[in-house]
Amino acid sequence: MTTSHAEPVHGGLPHEPEKATAEGRNKVLAFWLFLGGEAVLFGTLFATFLALRGQTNEGPTANELFHLPLVAAATFFLLVSSLTSVFAIQAMHRNHPAMLRNWLLVTVVLGLCFLGLEIYEFTQYVRHEQFGMTTSAFSSAFYTLVGFHGAHVAFGILWISLLIGQLGYKGLTVVTAPKIYVSAMYWHFIDVVWVFIFTVVYLLGKVG
Repeated sequence: MTTSHAEPVHGGLPHEPEKATAEGRNKVLAFWLFLGGEAVLFGTLFATFLALRGQTNEGPTANELFHLPLVAAATFFLLVSSLTSVFAIQAMHRNHPAMLRNWLLVTVVLGLCFLGLEIYEFTQYVRHEQFGMTTSAFSSAFYTLVGFHGAHVAFGILWISLLIGQLGYKGLTVVTAPKIYVSAMYWHFIDVVWVFIFTVVYLLGKVG
């Protein structure tokens, strides 16, 4: 017989507590719709960047500017953080709140490492390459796209940090579980967006 997602396990929680209530299921569905809107927004920014990437106004080009080892390190941190968020959801489904908090904390730390490298990258461009927001159409499109993604990462770090605190005083329940689940969805989304940024902005910038 097929096991229902609401079947109770250790501690009285369902196996998939994020879907145990109508409110939880509605939150997950609504968040999918939100991510669809976000995908359209990022798609517009990608299209703008591709249209303006060659307009350097005698400033540095992408091939002259980008340092792939630094970007690859940032990519590594973000992709590993996506894996740790998967481990967090697995811990939630197994009703291990302590392990859940630990994996969420690791995700936050890795996100901070990514954000720190991105801030360092931008600082190097401005200080040593004279590559600012208004240097050229290319620079404006670059900072808008990559910076907008960085702002999403910063928001995700804050969001997950608040959820870690909420787990500390409310515990893992059918109320907190959907919040954790949709935060993981959000984190995976910004990781996927970064894969496109790494490919379209950095790799194509070096070879194209």
